[in-house]
Amino acid sequence: MTTDQATPPPAVTDCLIVGGGPAGLTAALYLARFRRSCLVVDAGSSRASWIPRSRNYPGFPPGINGNDLLIRLREQASGYGARLEHGRVEHIEPHAEGFAVRYGEHICVARRIILATGIEDTLPDMPDIDKAIAEGKVRLCAICDGYEVDGDNVAIYGDAETAIGHAVFMRTFTDRVTVIVHGEQDACDQAIALAEHYSVELIGDRVESLQPCETGIELLTCGGERHRFDIVYPSLGARFRSELAVQLGLDCDECGGVNVNEHRETSLHGLYAIGDVTMGLKQISVAIGQAAQAATAVHNSLDANPWGGLKAAPK
Repeated sequence: MTTDQATPPPAVTDCLIVGGGPAGLTAALYLARFRRSCLVVDAGSSRASWIPRSRNYPGFPPGINGNDLLIRLREQASGYGARLEHGRVEHIEPHAEGFAVRYGEHICVARRIILATGIEDTLPDMPDIDKAIAEGKVRLCAICDGYEVDGDNVAIYGDAETAIGHAVFMRTFTDRVTVIVHGEQDACDQAIALAEHYSVELIGDRVESLQPCETGIELLTCGGERHRFDIVYPSLGARFRSELAVQLGLDCDECGGVNVNEHRETSLHGLYAIGDVTMGLKQISVAIGQAAQAATAVHNSLDANPWGGLKAAPK
């Protein structure tokens, strides 16, 4: 990554944050309030944008829409001086000041980097799925909204063994739970016994189609059976957005989740990771707690920035 000799060198920022979801924006808020220069580069694909209304995020008793929460967080972070830019970070490499970063036609230099790139859910192949999610007919997180299920007719769609585990969790909120098996009906005897114990029905015939309908989601099997559910929870897995981490050779688990230490620092000094791209519970409140940890660690790892322009003490 080089620049033309006639072009002035890029400005150096204290911290670049890759990703503008709740984790990235909270990290920017903290760093800006530490009076650190920080830049958030956001591709606009935060998982939070799928949330019709979160009712377990603290401080909003009526709940809050995911996009409304992101708007508030952007306003709060930028209000303290954080820079927010739309773009996709394509390349990171070591630099004398820390890291050189390319996004689109831009190059910047950052002393520290925080990865907050999240995950991407695998969604069922069905028409108008965005609308179905917005209407609450397809839901992505039973931890977030299981309480609101309240006796509805629910299906879990995914690999048999994993879906059965999710179905047992859902029995806290309804006595009408069905597992729609995606792919082969392979589940251990213990999982099958759990399904029977908790009165979870299994539909093992292959899925011909899933279609939104007026009252929920209609399933047509390859055998011609039709079933209707109020809500479908996909349990098809997710992809860690850890391409940059892999590119840099960071220590990741077998699924691509980025491994970090107690300060949220990765195996590469000066580069941190927070939120869903790391291992752990995928919840906004967890991600913003990790953002506070990482931002504070970043601040403490840099030279002091004393008020009044006083030079930092020599190392």
